Amino acid sequence: MSSAFKREQDDDFSTNDIGERPVSTYRNLVTRSGMTQIDTELATLREDFAKAEAEADREKIALVSRDLRYWTARRENAEISEPEQGESVVRFGMILTLEDEDGESHVWKIVGEDEADTTHGKISHAAPLSKALYGKKVGDSVIVNDKEWTLTQLEVPEKG
Repeated sequence: MSSAFKREQDDDFSTNDIGERPVSTYRNLVTRSGMTQIDTELATLREDFAKAEAEADREKIALVSRDLRYWTARRENAEISEPEQGESVVRFGMILTLEDEDGESHVWKIVGEDEADTTHGKISHAAPLSKALYGKKVGDSVIVNDKEWTLTQLEVPEKG
């Protein structure tokens, strides 16, 4: 092929290959810790972007730009939500102890979608279990995915 018909950088990468990160349609509720995580992520991405520009790494620039757009949008519509001390029904930000139908206890904190990490006991407020538990009191049960869960303890975390 004649060099007149080749791109200047004829590699396999095209910025058109990078799709946008999907943004949830749910309210962007976050804990204070979640807001800090967003701010930290943005700061890291800004540093990564500057490095990628300095190295003229087009692929890295495109990837970091996409993530910057995502996290900037998440920061702009983030709503810090904290339960009040003394709350007696499940809501965002609370720590729940649930017992499953096999008698096993599970502790979960309801957090924002970007904070969710089941390996650390954090579930999204948009998760089916969280949605089923909203407004429930200790002793109430819900069935999610054909499994029964009973709320045995409800805790409001310390602010800060």
